[in-house]
Amino acid sequence: MRIGVFDSGIGGLFVLKELINKYPNNTYYYFGDNINIPYGTKSKYELKILSSKIIDFLITKEVDIIVIACGTISSNIYLELKEKYNLPIYDIISPTIEYLNNSDYKAVGVLATEMTIKSNIFNKINKEIYQVPCPKLVNLIENNLDYQTILDEYLKKLPKVDVIVLGCTHYPFFEDYLNKLNYKTINMGKILCKKLNLENNKELKVRLYFSKINHDLIINIDKIIKCDYQLEELCLNYQK
Repeated sequence: MRIGVFDSGIGGLFVLKELINKYPNNTYYYFGDNINIPYGTKSKYELKILSSKIIDFLITKEVDIIVIACGTISSNIYLELKEKYNLPIYDIISPTIEYLNNSDYKAVGVLATEMTIKSNIFNKINKEIYQVPCPKLVNLIENNLDYQTILDEYLKKLPKVDVIVLGCTHYPFFEDYLNKLNYKTINMGKILCKKLNLENNKELKVRLYFSKINHDLIINIDKIIKCDYQLEELCLNYQK
């Protein structure tokens, strides 16, 4: 299969990593729109313009399916995109909501972007939900800056919960840190991959496209993706 995956930056690479681990013999096209990061503070109108351009590009690669590896887009405009395009499009949040509604967890914490929290999508979980917007984390992660002090401040806003949903695909970057603090976490990419039923072809090919390539980006890619890949800079022309 030819699988398209996209996000505002490196966060979706964690989703891509899970897809490769479970379905290794496919061709993957990934677009990270890091020149327009962060998405979590943008309007729905802006998100629709940005994501439509990316999907249009992925369609030129003749992909069979598209995975929205972005919590902000999944929570705000997924249904609009699904109706707009005539190919299977999967969001990153719905499988996690379904999983939690069938779980024994009673109190669930959510760390996510401001736009994801404002969408109220996690209110569909039939548990006690405690949501904390984390507007500063994405830029810190993208630029390889210290995130622990800011993250600790956000964690103080959570009461005691049974599990924390990493509601932005960038957040698995500090999953190990949270686990060391004895927080149980949910990685939405792993939940999505358990739900998907994809074919496997003959070999793995990974094509990564980012709207801006720099040293920090390459360092982060190599931290996350443990396979050979081709990297290309591609800045799409956005017009409002």
